[in-house]
Amino acid sequence: MLFITSTRVGDAILSTGLLNKVISDNSNIKVTIACGPAAAPLFRCVPDLERIIVLDKMLFSLHWLRLWVLCIGTYWDIVIDLRNAPVTYLLLRDSRHGVPRGTGSERRIERLSRVLDPEFVAEPILWTDEYEETLAQKLIPIGKPVIAVGPTANWRAKTWRPENFSELIRRLSGPHGILPESRVAIFGRDDERPMVFNLISDVPEERRIDLVGNLDLLQAYACLKRCSLYVGNDSGLMHLAAASGIPTLALFGPTPDLLYAPWGNYTSVVRTKAGMEEIFPEKFDHRASDSLMDSLSVDMAEKGANDLWRRFKESKE
Repeated sequence: MLFITSTRVGDAILSTGLLNKVISDNSNIKVTIACGPAAAPLFRCVPDLERIIVLDKMLFSLHWLRLWVLCIGTYWDIVIDLRNAPVTYLLLRDSRHGVPRGTGSERRIERLSRVLDPEFVAEPILWTDEYEETLAQKLIPIGKPVIAVGPTANWRAKTWRPENFSELIRRLSGPHGILPESRVAIFGRDDERPMVFNLISDVPEERRIDLVGNLDLLQAYACLKRCSLYVGNDSGLMHLAAASGIPTLALFGPTPDLLYAPWGNYTSVVRTKAGMEEIFPEKFDHRASDSLMDSLSVDMAEKGANDLWRRFKESKE
């Protein structure tokens, strides 16, 4: 199988349920993954993986020509192209499947799932090996509960302010919170550390698990599985938390939660009071914009976390 998936981490995670279905339905299938460089680490432990082709964007879309050159020598039983690239029609293959047209209200994961079956929704799943699991055990040992926090995103307008995260953590982990005296694991890339430095410093050292810049995606996934609750912005990390199965509260503002809300039994969304139609300033530039999340209060996020945790606990009784 040739499985061509997204450049974006979040979309790549949402496609993993579809990948898992094909692998489960076709025993001993050999898998080649083609994806963007940011998403590539997600797939290194896929069962029966032969290779990962990293699609670095090139001028004049020459990355698609490179893909064709790398794949034309193989006769493929199944080609699944989630990018709908015309070049995949030119490959030697038995079957090819692309992404069908979507509707305005259709969630991204539902659209991806319809590649093979209009009635099927594939829950995201990731594969790890012993190394990731052992590392996660060292970083997050069994003991007090852990609140995982994802305070960053790929553009600043989507990020809730660090001081809001600090206050929410104090409430949730305080003596009257849902997870009193819990530890706090903070996730993010190394280049994002400056924007969350104050948040990291606000968490008492004895309860702080600083993972910013210290993990790749699969390692972060293994660590998230050992946490109790996740709260974070709309980001690939949010989808990673949801795929791990822990209760996941996503904070939305300038992006559509109807399309990109986390998927899973224990997920929830809290979004800004201001709707998307009024949230963007004139001449909006996502590269330079400050946060557009200020109409989402700490009270709103705390209520969302409390409601989600209550629903999760009730399901376990």
